[in-house]
Amino acid sequence: MTSSGDDPIDIVADVRDRMHKAVVHAESEFASVRTGRASSALVERIPVEYYGSEVPLQTLANFSVPEARVLVISPFDKTALRSIERAISASDLGINPNNDGSIIRLNFPPLTEERRKELVKVVRQRAEDGRVAIRGVRRSARQELERLVKDGTLTTDEVERIEKDLDKATAEYVSELERALGVKEKELLEI
Repeated sequence: MTSSGDDPIDIVADVRDRMHKAVVHAESEFASVRTGRASSALVERIPVEYYGSEVPLQTLANFSVPEARVLVISPFDKTALRSIERAISASDLGINPNNDGSIIRLNFPPLTEERRKELVKVVRQRAEDGRVAIRGVRRSARQELERLVKDGTLTTDEVERIEKDLDKATAEYVSELERALGVKEKELLEI
């Protein structure tokens, strides 16, 4: 008999949840890779010095995209303008912010072919990191199953069935990650 913490259904549900989080994390990493288009996802997590502590930019401002290559940042507190401007300049975006005293404009130049290919490599590496995370979740679940067999909590037949579920979940989430990668690559290579 399985205890509530060692229920095979709980193990598979936990694995699916953790794999889903790995895909979501990879997708957020993809969003932070700059394309030729303006997007708030590029700057939302930039740390900004605000009254002695660092906070993500998204907590200090609203974002809008009036044109495809222009991002407008409207701080809630106008005294934060300088700090936001410094944080963007110090980031790896490679874009100079234009501060008009009430908002900051970021003009995104079109990407060169060479830069697009470099960014595709970056995105592929982040996808590989996501695949590794998904496989790591599967590996730790299998170790947990081995422990349950040794404890006599599960039979080898039950473990085989659960491992099939784990393999199915792994394939499903890797496939989801591959779809997201394909979308991002297409977006990066689009002129």
